[in-house]
Amino acid sequence: MAAQRSGSNRATSDDDFDVEGFAMAVVREEGTWRCSPLSHDALVDLSAAETELKALRSSGAVFGLLDVDDEFFIVLRPAPSGTRLLVSDATAAIDYDIAADVLDALNIEIPDIDPDELDDIEPWEEGDLGVLADLGLPEPVLAVILAETDLYPDEQLGMIAQRLGFATEFAAVLDKLPR
Repeated sequence: MAAQRSGSNRATSDDDFDVEGFAMAVVREEGTWRCSPLSHDALVDLSAAETELKALRSSGAVFGLLDVDDEFFIVLRPAPSGTRLLVSDATAAIDYDIAADVLDALNIEIPDIDPDELDDIEPWEEGDLGVLADLGLPEPVLAVILAETDLYPDEQLGMIAQRLGFATEFAAVLDKLPR
């Protein structure tokens, strides 16, 4: 993840459309998993992602998986008491507004790191490691997936999908997305 960083190129509103990756909604109702793509806006704007997920109005679990520029991922899970969040690489907040928004929502300061030194810093996660625990992904297992920093975010998200049992649905949505 951090090793794949292409330099200091903070994703601001001017270059939001330059951000690549995918944003996906995952729903589990009555034991059945369903995945669907979210808009590009959800990939660059945390509130847009939350709004799209809340609009799904499911009686079961709903969460979002965002792979931002193959640099890091975000798991977000709206709930009445507030959205639960996890960002796989807190240093991404230096380059990406959406990662900075996650840290802001978590009341965590953006790391004070020189952008030129990002490639030399090991990434670390911030947020709720238990965000998917009630669905079958315990905190220690998610921590192991996050520790696999030599994997790309889509590979890590694929591991999450495999562990929770929606790998087929996850892959089907990825196959349909433009790349």
